[in-house]
Amino acid sequence: MSEATTEAITEATSFRAKHRYARITQRKARFVADLIRGRDCNEVLDLLEFSPLRAASFYKRVVTSAMSNAAQDEQVNVNRLYICDVRADDGPMLQNRLRWRPGPQGRAMPFAKKTSHLTVIVKERPLEG
Repeated sequence: MSEATTEAITEATSFRAKHRYARITQRKARFVADLIRGRDCNEVLDLLEFSPLRAASFYKRVVTSAMSNAAQDEQVNVNRLYICDVRADDGPMLQNRLRWRPGPQGRAMPFAKKTSHLTVIVKERPLEG
């Protein structure tokens, strides 16, 4: 295999990690997703460590998992990984966690807890020059 073909294969490889059914709303998770998109993974871990947002702890575990998935490939330099894509998609409502809020005229109004599917895709940054 030629060297150009090998470089094309390593540039195209991406590594993903998911946290499905995370107990956080997708709207709140997207604040952190927008914060870390496009940054280096090591920088992101430092950023999430000291972030006061609740979604930061969820994303820290997912980014760590994606970096571990990339470390399984011996050709990948883990220090050159960056966040290629971050998503916070909506998951199902938790029905067994149905709770009740007071409603008008003595009624009870149900509300369910929302979940999210958090996805992080990392790639290796190409060498400059």
